[in-house]
Amino acid sequence: MRNLLRFILGLILLGGVIGWIVTAPDPLSAADVPARDGDAENGEQVFFAAGCASCHSAPEAEGEDRLVLAGGRSFPSDFGTFFAPNISPDLEQGIGDWSERDFLNAVMRGVSPDGQHYYPAFPYGTYGRANVEDIQDLWAFMATLPTDATPSRAHDVGFPFSIRRSLGGWKMLFSQDDWVVTGELAPELERGRYLVEALGHCGECHTPRNVLGGLQRDAWLTGAPHPSGDGRIPDITPAELTWSASDIANYLNDGFTPNFDSAGGEMVEVIANMSQLPASDRAAIAAYLRALP
Repeated sequence: MRNLLRFILGLILLGGVIGWIVTAPDPLSAADVPARDGDAENGEQVFFAAGCASCHSAPEAEGEDRLVLAGGRSFPSDFGTFFAPNISPDLEQGIGDWSERDFLNAVMRGVSPDGQHYYPAFPYGTYGRANVEDIQDLWAFMATLPTDATPSRAHDVGFPFSIRRSLGGWKMLFSQDDWVVTGELAPELERGRYLVEALGHCGECHTPRNVLGGLQRDAWLTGAPHPSGDGRIPDITPAELTWSASDIANYLNDGFTPNFDSAGGEMVEVIANMSQLPASDRAAIAAYLRALP
């Protein structure tokens, strides 16, 4: 009996060691980061395509105030309520003391400067498909934004979801860097795929999730329950979204549907971002959506 107990304890210890190893954060190495100066002008376009202000500006912020990334917005979920942090260039309360690689690791790998996993309410699983150069350019633009000294609010997440190390297992299961739409694509469709599946992270809202919060990629963009429990985020595949490509592109620019209704809810923020992009990018997004199965 004593030998059996030792054997069981040994297995538990071995399992714990293996679990600790496989759930470790996987940051970018220095070799993964190109030696180049970021282009803040392109970074501004990345900023709007990625929707940074939609989450990290203060609640109710409008106009130029959307560039003050003080955080504070709440995001309810089945796992708790998450609060967007301050990511302004403030040295104490923001990210002004981060290095470029700290920023790249946060955005593309979901790893904090002190080596902790971020919760996937921050869509690093999607941003991880982006080009490293674009995120370097985003970092260069972020440095030009106003500072704000508002402290970040702690997430309201209970046990066991409060165990950050377990997020390493979540990443193993659900962080995929391959494209959803594959095959040879024309340049416009390839650009649309990049904007929708990487920078724009459209699937984070418009795709249903499993019980662990992973995206159900076999139901890509087919709609999902709203995380607040109020209503449903619509299906934007051609099965339900029957607008023409020009209708979609126009909606992303001015917020008006073909029937002259106007966008509401979170889409108001999305359109505020998309309207800042070149018309060719909105056309590429529309072409991608119309080309979905």
